Amino acid sequence: MSAKVKLLSILGATATGKTMIAVAVAGELNGEILSADSRQVYKNMNIGTGKDLDNYLVNGNRIPYHLIDIVDVGYKYNVFEYQRDFYKAYNDICGRNRQPVLCGGSGMYIEAVINAYNMPETPVNHILRADIEKKSDAELMNLLSSLKNLHNKTDYDTRKRMIRAIEIEIFKKENDIQYSNYERFDNIYFGIIFDTDTRRKRITERLDYRLKNGMIEEVKQLLQNNISADDLIYYGLEYKFITLYLIGRLRYDEMRQQLNIAIHQFAKRQMTWFRGMERRGAKINWIDGHLPDDEKIKLIKRIFFNDFEP
Repeated sequence: MSAKVKLLSILGATATGKTMIAVAVAGELNGEILSADSRQVYKNMNIGTGKDLDNYLVNGNRIPYHLIDIVDVGYKYNVFEYQRDFYKAYNDICGRNRQPVLCGGSGMYIEAVINAYNMPETPVNHILRADIEKKSDAELMNLLSSLKNLHNKTDYDTRKRMIRAIEIEIFKKENDIQYSNYERFDNIYFGIIFDTDTRRKRITERLDYRLKNGMIEEVKQLLQNNISADDLIYYGLEYKFITLYLIGRLRYDEMRQQLNIAIHQFAKRQMTWFRGMERRGAKINWIDGHLPDDEKIKLIKRIFFNDFEP
């Protein structure tokens, strides 16, 4: 596949308002949104993943979106599948002469498609997972280090990533596997950024709003729909801590405090990843989150069309 249209990518840490800006830009450029969020792919995980689908309505027009609500809760979606689904959606958008706008905060997903990572098609090994999930984080990292050279340990900063990486490395050693084969995109990055104090304030305020407006009920409904507690804990953050609260392993105040801390840590890891992208050669046009939204949109359009004058 050859890239037919320059991709416009808007990234940022959680709670920076990147989705609203991306949707507004797509509305002005006859565009459609390609989500780059590792949890928004799941159906019925709405509030906790911040889908904010009401934001996709601009001046009475619904902005089309892709790679949201594409798999059932309980499924273990992976980066290889995201690459496949992304390129299919991208071709579809280009085939209808629309502008693709990538938006999200999952750095690995973003780089996998922009840089055309050569990804192995590796199935989930449930027996292996059941065994290694008993290990501590340190034991998982040691096992992964024994299987491959780790250039950047922040790439494996969660149990989920470490377990998946171990699964891939073991499968590669035991099988003749097929790799993805895609071409790189003509792409321009924009990043929405706030100072740390403001970002933390926005995260905490958003968490409290969501806790009071249906997020706990959303997780409770998933449990009532026979989604296992272990599956929800696997998805991390909101689904992990609220599940622990609902099954009686945390008090409400403990859940809220630990979840708040975890989201702040997650946002910090996102920014670490984006800085790593820059070290690896990506040029991210950072935009001050304090700017009025209309100024952000104008700035993005000017840079995208190569007529921005500093």
